Amino acid sequence: MSGTGEIVAGFMPLSDSAILVAAAELGFAENENLKLTLVRETSWANIRDRVAVGHFQAAHMLAPMPIASNLGLSPLPVPIVVPLAVGLGGNAVTVSSALFEKMSAVSHVSVLDAAGRGRALADVIAARKASGEPMLRFAVVHPFSAHNYELRYWLAASGIHPEKDVEIIVVPPSFMADALKAGVIDGYCVGEPWNSVAVAEGTGHFATVKAAIWKLSPEKVLGLKKDWAEKNEEALHALLRAMYHAAVWCQEPANRFQLARLLSKRQYLGLREDVILPALEGKLQIGGGESADIPNFFVPAAHHATFPWKSHALWFYSQMVRWGHADGSPTNQALARNSYRPDIYRAALQPLDIPLPEADMKSEESDGVSAFFDGAQFDPENPLA
Repeated sequence: MSGTGEIVAGFMPLSDSAILVAAAELGFAENENLKLTLVRETSWANIRDRVAVGHFQAAHMLAPMPIASNLGLSPLPVPIVVPLAVGLGGNAVTVSSALFEKMSAVSHVSVLDAAGRGRALADVIAARKASGEPMLRFAVVHPFSAHNYELRYWLAASGIHPEKDVEIIVVPPSFMADALKAGVIDGYCVGEPWNSVAVAEGTGHFATVKAAIWKLSPEKVLGLKKDWAEKNEEALHALLRAMYHAAVWCQEPANRFQLARLLSKRQYLGLREDVILPALEGKLQIGGGESADIPNFFVPAAHHATFPWKSHALWFYSQMVRWGHADGSPTNQALARNSYRPDIYRAALQPLDIPLPEADMKSEESDGVSAFFDGAQFDPENPLA
């Protein structure tokens, strides 16, 4: 396909598919002379494989997934580029009501106190180990997911070894609440609305949120095969502009109810609006009748949320190396860094005359305070330090 035309994009039924859905449904793609067709998928593995074999020209992807493909860690490894992020935040760690009750008996602190909640979980795990009880089982959506790495980061910084003290398995997002209800897992890390579903069913309670573990942290991205992106520059640029305009629309508080209604359609999330809306507004029921206002729970456009920072790619790579999922080498570091393409983002959005970041990497701190809950500093110039 040359010029603008049609793009088929895969997505998963999650609230952070919002800017793709808005781009397709609200005329932003059409305004760019682009026909954007969305296809709902059931697993991240399907998304990955259907991009690799050419069923999808683009896809809603887990942020580390393109890096894994570029490092040759996927079953069908192909070069993937990330020219746009689809928002910041949006995840939570949910535990069973029974487990939360035990954590609360140790320490009842705010959902935003990731350190306090982590210490409480560590104490429960230590008590279980002392009494000979089996390890707790947590689920993530994919091995190469922000969910896996932020869960591991939170656990490890709380004194819990992610591979020796708990078991971590893979479950598709839409099955998480059912797995918790069935008692086959004790907790999970997933994007909305699948934490809120467990709360609504009375089976789960938010333990903590991504926004507390790592403030304004990356979550999903737009991924495309590198060769398709190079051969279809005009169509890709049109898609990026459409998604940028959609992100700005999604960011507006006045549009959140309409967005929840849109996402509730059967072909997207297929859930009630009142289950979807709280995460969009950052006003969440977190379990046991408790509610919480969570600043920057999900950020579609503010804080350069759509910019594909190379430093974000390098953080995910650092965690892949930390947990033995990838080798640490200058070659792999370059492959990870170059998976994210701010140059394509700038070229596509330059005609819009909007302020764009000049740097490709950024420090994860604000006013000298680390964005990470444990106060750690990440240096993207030396990611394996």
